[in-house]
Amino acid sequence: MHDHTSDRLASFADVLAGELPDTWTSSHLPPEAKDDLADLAERIWDLDLVAESLAEHPLRRASVLSRPDGAQLVVLDRHDVRDGFLLAAVAPRALPDEAYRSVAEPNGVALTDDPFLSAEQVAGDLLPRYDIALARARNNALDSIQPSQPDRVVLTWQQDGSVAAASVGDTAGAVLEAHGFLQDPHSGIYRLSGEDTRAQAQTLRQIGPQFDTLGIVTALQHPAAGTAPTSTPATVPPAPATTRAPAAKTR
Repeated sequence: MHDHTSDRLASFADVLAGELPDTWTSSHLPPEAKDDLADLAERIWDLDLVAESLAEHPLRRASVLSRPDGAQLVVLDRHDVRDGFLLAAVAPRALPDEAYRSVAEPNGVALTDDPFLSAEQVAGDLLPRYDIALARARNNALDSIQPSQPDRVVLTWQQDGSVAAASVGDTAGAVLEAHGFLQDPHSGIYRLSGEDTRAQAQTLRQIGPQFDTLGIVTALQHPAAGTAPTSTPATVPPAPATTRAPAAKTR
């Protein structure tokens, strides 16, 4: 049976994307995209209306609006007696969890089924709050990461178990991306998840020799380290065993 509800959601999101300030593109996640939907649900940046809805109605489909600077919004079904949709901000995947501490959540909004009126509402309410929250989180992330130099890549352990690097040149950045580091398009921070500590340690062992070949020293340290960083050893210590909590509860 054809899913007209899904078509309605995608159509609304397509029109909304075209009416928002700046340039936004829309993509739809159907029920079959379970892994993508699960990842998206963890990054929804809300502790109010949308979080309450997701607690009762797990994400079954969604449309994601994306801006070139990495900002994302998600359009969800509205499970109440009124027509319309819910719209929420999405936390960037590349930022460590501690970057969001002390940053107020840009909680989502309820929209009517008129994408033109909804665009005006979003542009005057959610978008300004989201841009402020993004700027603060990205600044926090930069403050917690030791900057690299052209001949020295500093990898900084984060409290969530990930490893991050900032101020990395194009050559070093290409090596990091080839080994699974994700770059935040706005701050430039590269981040390697710590969810699989064995895979993370293997990656860190692999990039050391590649940087050596390029004449780049690799250093690994904690944000609060009081001494100068040392070159990455052959055997990398495991990342802290920190379990990442869902974004809706921690951001």
